[in-house]
Amino acid sequence: MPESKSRKKKAQSVDPAFAARQEKLAQAQDKPNPRWLVPVMLTLMVVGLVWIVVYYLTSSRRGGGFPVPPLGAWNLAIGFALIIAGFGLTTRWK
Repeated sequence: MPESKSRKKKAQSVDPAFAARQEKLAQAQDKPNPRWLVPVMLTLMVVGLVWIVVYYLTSSRRGGGFPVPPLGAWNLAIGFALIIAGFGLTTRWK
């Protein structure tokens, strides 16, 4: 069976701007975590958990329960928002 003639492949040219962006991206990925990341992340998650626990423990009291009595059940939303913000910071952790 006859073989097809091999073709020479053209050298692919790389856009210099694209190569520079790729190099910057690689350098950015090698950077370590900022020093504030882990403490803030853990603090947000713990404060959110404590907020929810305090609300549940005090919600049977007259007045809506602490930490912020006028908010009532919205205290749960605040606690969960703090926890979600903490988990959102985990996406930046390397």
